[in-house]
Amino acid sequence: MKARIKFRKYGVMKFIGHLDVMRYFQKAMRRAEIPIAFTEGYSPHMIMSFAQPLGVGITSEGEYLDIELTKPISSREAIEQLNRVMVEGIDIESFVQISGDKKASGMTITAASDYRVYPCASSRSLEEHIHIPLKWREGIPHFLGENQIIVWKKSKKSEKEVDILPLIYKMHADEDSLYLLLAAGSEQNLKPDLVMEAFLNYMGEPLCPLHYHRLDIRARGEDGAFVPLSDMGTEIL
Repeated sequence: MKARIKFRKYGVMKFIGHLDVMRYFQKAMRRAEIPIAFTEGYSPHMIMSFAQPLGVGITSEGEYLDIELTKPISSREAIEQLNRVMVEGIDIESFVQISGDKKASGMTITAASDYRVYPCASSRSLEEHIHIPLKWREGIPHFLGENQIIVWKKSKKSEKEVDILPLIYKMHADEDSLYLLLAAGSEQNLKPDLVMEAFLNYMGEPLCPLHYHRLDIRARGEDGAFVPLSDMGTEIL
């Protein structure tokens, strides 16, 4: 049986990198006595995979971890046992059964992520937000109306020019924050800071302190709409 865990990451835990979060969950599984399966061989390790790594400094209410179980455990029990051992800054939100098909893993089906972006009064306090400037709200339709948005996108091996416009699925703003729905996953992946850098450059404004908050990680549903990964599973009774 395979299960998908949804969790929040906030507070000081936003400064903990992906590899350390992965090690933390390995310890938490033991402490919570979750019947997680291990690989075979000389160096067995827990069978787990994260849908999409979260950048350092970004908070989130929709992170996902897929695991394999050796025996069933109810969703209610699993959530209670895990939250009992969680540190402040990580909360388990859901625990659902998913298909055993490798093509159904969170890492494979991830297609988009959505974010809230908050301008901050100072880089010293990213929790102190200010209103979205009217100029930004008025400039977004013009920004998205361009024929292309070319940026330099860096990877571990190279740096190249990329048109990110097709990877921005939605972008709008209200008084308090700016909303982004961006391509995500192994095939196409766009980070919110790259979008904001391009947008502010287009607006002729300097980079300013911004707080990024991930709302959820999404897959494409049968009707083509983006749905949270937690909706792709069923509660274990």
